[in-house]
Amino acid sequence: MKKIKVYTKTGDNGTTGLFSGQRVPKHHVRIKAYGTIDELNSWLGLIRSEKINPEQAEELIKIQHDLMYIGSELANEGEQSSAIGIETIDEDAVSLLENWIDRMTDELPPLKNFVIPGGHINVSNAHLARCVCRRAERFITELNTITETNPVIVFYINRLSDYLFTLARKFAFDYEIEEIKWTPRQKK
Repeated sequence: MKKIKVYTKTGDNGTTGLFSGQRVPKHHVRIKAYGTIDELNSWLGLIRSEKINPEQAEELIKIQHDLMYIGSELANEGEQSSAIGIETIDEDAVSLLENWIDRMTDELPPLKNFVIPGGHINVSNAHLARCVCRRAERFITELNTITETNPVIVFYINRLSDYLFTLARKFAFDYEIEEIKWTPRQKK
């Protein structure tokens, strides 16, 4: 079996290849979009590497797989991803995230204020992942102004940031970490 090298040297000129074979600058919004999805996937791996509830770990693995499909879709210019044999994200994946959010929300005290991130490594990492998810959403919606992308990707990423916020709150609740509420000072 022939070994595949990690380095190709084809990106040494500041470009990278898409699935279509087209080469684009490494700072292209498409690269920023799927690169941020990759970063988000790594954050979820970090959260999963901590001691967490097995059910949450399974959810995160499912999400990580979904992010691989999303990254593949975003790295494909031209043909539909499904036309070249890559599964695409669908509305069932969005519904699953919503079910998980609802389940966790039912276990949490009502949210009446914004929350200051922190208090436990898992809480902080979930908030960091949420922020990376929001950045991915900004890049994906920017990409969508240039070329049409699967609209379900935006739905999924938007819902995923809600999931990560709720997961951070659930970690705080499970670890008995008091959430620090943010209450804005009133102007004098």
